[in-house]
Amino acid sequence: MDWSEFARWGARISEWGRNYHETIRSRPVRAQVAPGDILNALPKAPPSAGTDMETVFADFEQDVMPGITHWQHPRFFAYFPSNATPPSMLAEFLATVIAPQCMLWQTSPAATEMETRMIDWLRQSLGLGAHFSGVIQDSASSATLAAVLTMREKTLNWTGNTQGLPGQAALRIYCSAEVHTSVDRAIWVSGIGQDNLVRIRTSGPKRAMDPAALDAAIAADIAAGLKPAGIVACTGGTGTGACDDISAVCDLAQKYGLYVHVDAAWAGAAMICPEYRDLWAGIDRADSVVFNPHKWLGVQFDCSAHFVKNPDDLVRTLAIQPEYLKTHGQDGVINYSEWSVPLGRRFRALKIWFVLRIYGLDGLQQMIRNHVSWSQELCELIRAAPDYEIITEPVLSLFTFRYAPPEQDDLDVLNQTLVDRINDDGRIYITQTRVNGDLVIRFQAAHFAATREDVLFALEVIQELAADLT
Repeated sequence: MDWSEFARWGARISEWGRNYHETIRSRPVRAQVAPGDILNALPKAPPSAGTDMETVFADFEQDVMPGITHWQHPRFFAYFPSNATPPSMLAEFLATVIAPQCMLWQTSPAATEMETRMIDWLRQSLGLGAHFSGVIQDSASSATLAAVLTMREKTLNWTGNTQGLPGQAALRIYCSAEVHTSVDRAIWVSGIGQDNLVRIRTSGPKRAMDPAALDAAIAADIAAGLKPAGIVACTGGTGTGACDDISAVCDLAQKYGLYVHVDAAWAGAAMICPEYRDLWAGIDRADSVVFNPHKWLGVQFDCSAHFVKNPDDLVRTLAIQPEYLKTHGQDGVINYSEWSVPLGRRFRALKIWFVLRIYGLDGLQQMIRNHVSWSQELCELIRAAPDYEIITEPVLSLFTFRYAPPEQDDLDVLNQTLVDRINDDGRIYITQTRVNGDLVIRFQAAHFAATREDVLFALEVIQELAADLT
């Protein structure tokens, strides 16, 4: 492919993309294929000779697109959308064309310095204190891993990386059952071990960690000769939107000298709206915070903002500086590869810059406020409908409910059947979760292009497909 052909195909794919998004509501949200369908459509051996782009693109449409779940569908109400807005896509295209490797300041000064500025723009947008700096990670999982590794190193007086964990008293990390499973993986990868992740009971309408139970667990571990290392709190747990009392958690962390990391992966974006910040009151006392602009701010996946109070601790945990990675003759530069696990880094800051400049905070705030309002309106309609019950009240745009007609013996089976029918139908996409052991239906509205009609349409589909289940 020469550059003139590249330009022709770039224009054609852009036009294809416009048509895809303008007609996306006509597609089933979840891929309607069986396991193995796409694999069997692909040749078992690589081609020995090249072919033309026309053939490749036709095969893309025929063989690949049927197996795509449409995360950019406005009726994607499962998980949390990985939103991709047009300016973000264009920024990602530019970054792909330039194709820089942004591991060091000297390998792309613009990428490093834009990352510094964009992290601070995001910090200001969220109302976080000026004592936070940060880094763009690929995902909240990576940020949480970095936080857990920092907890480990601080507790072991910076000897874990050199001496390992054998022979040490067991380190203990505390969280609730509402945190994301990325915390479990961070515990595994860090070598701390699943048995040393201490789950604290939750209480209250926000399903927050019980401070008294957390205090008792830490004290008991110290008495047993174990080493408490840190607490992972959440603002907007993935299952039901649980929000820990950050102030109470930080009080206990201060009492015992522990590191606090706050996972606000999806809900953190809503903190650009000041009226929602009570959900993480006390956040400025945390040691680190993560949220994903690639969820609710319309920034193309992957892009996770990781704020830290003391970057020296993070760098001391993760930095390796062989001679070939040193930047000589330049003082005071930041090499963000020392703030993250991967050495290689993409130019992620560019898409944040595009999105914030194109929409502005006013536009992004209005989008989030709309989603919250529409989701809460849907919640009230479901509450008023016969045979439905709200299980957990809305946290921002997330709530859970259950189909519960009278005289049904197994509501878990009934609700899972309903979820499966809805997703097989394809007009909307939802997921299930469990609350106090019961299977319930989880709904969230956070797609950038969703309208009020899209959100309220969900009730029509739910009631239609539930009608003949009993």
